[in-house]
Amino acid sequence: MNKIRILGAVAALSLTLAACGASTDSDSAESGKSGKLRIKFVINGNLGDRSFFDSAYAGLKKTEKDLGYSLKVVELGSDRTKWSSGFEDAASGDDYDVLAAGTVDTVGFISKLAPEYPDKKFWLFDGSVDYTGKSGCSNKCANVYSVTFKQNEAAYLAGFLADKLIAAKALPGSGGNGKVGVIGGVQIPVIEDFVVGFKAGFKAAGGNPSSRVLVQYVGGDNPFGDPAKGKQIASAMYGQGAELVWPVAGSSGLGAFESAVAAKRYTFGVDSDQFKTLTDASQRQTVVTSILKNAGNALYLAAEANKAGTLAYGEPAAVGLAENGVGYVDNANFDKLVPAALRTELEAQAAKVKSGAVKVPSAF
Repeated sequence: MNKIRILGAVAALSLTLAACGASTDSDSAESGKSGKLRIKFVINGNLGDRSFFDSAYAGLKKTEKDLGYSLKVVELGSDRTKWSSGFEDAASGDDYDVLAAGTVDTVGFISKLAPEYPDKKFWLFDGSVDYTGKSGCSNKCANVYSVTFKQNEAAYLAGFLADKLIAAKALPGSGGNGKVGVIGGVQIPVIEDFVVGFKAGFKAAGGNPSSRVLVQYVGGDNPFGDPAKGKQIASAMYGQGAELVWPVAGSSGLGAFESAVAAKRYTFGVDSDQFKTLTDASQRQTVVTSILKNAGNALYLAAEANKAGTLAYGEPAAVGLAENGVGYVDNANFDKLVPAALRTELEAQAAKVKSGAVKVPSAF
């Protein structure tokens, strides 16, 4: 049975990102003169989260080398009051053919801007506009491609694996008390989808999510950019007996890896292969696996289809395990920490989800 691995493209993306860091990019004026298709990636946050935005950036960056696009990045930072004007400024420029943005926080901006610039294309990942035109988007977003991820499917596998690891006392130093933790950025449907899927997988493996899955949200003004708060929450969870903590909170989650080292406990990564992207060697060793939301891969495939003229604008798309839009990392650290029999069980669960034999609940 085939393992759910990072696609070759995604593995290359992580290496590209590690090699080039989070630098931003090409002279779009020159690329316009050269006739290249120009992508402007507008980030409602910053690069450097070693997770979701970095994964998306790496996928777009790879389009320059492979597909002949040019890329410009605009980082709006964590101050939400500046996002609206930032998007308007970015959209008003004549230095792009495609404006790409991600997360549900940007849906309103894209819905407003797409009708104002009908000669431009807009890509929205990890969120979807209303193509009926009832909630904004007066042109029914005919120039918008939006793709969402079935993160609940990958989260199901995370919960299944977490329970099996703890029950088997497979992790070195495990106390076998059966507790794990999930840190969410903020309680919104896309984050809840991770939590719901995780609990379902944990229960399917034999655990009791009502008492043994600890869930807490970073919240506040910067829920996805507060590593100190992430560390505080993780430390509290480890203190309550959690043997593994999974942060689903952007760069806030980076604090959980620090806490895991101090507590001599374990983590799962999220969105990209955090065993590769974390720079601290001791933190990397805590990462059993990473639950992937392949933003970079989804954007790369969109760029391929766009160049070929086959990208479906004006309708939503969703990708899950079956489309390799989500998955988990199977690497040397995974093989070291997860017994072979459990790896086989996990593959079998993944196959059932992909085939539809297992229906994973969703927060949507």
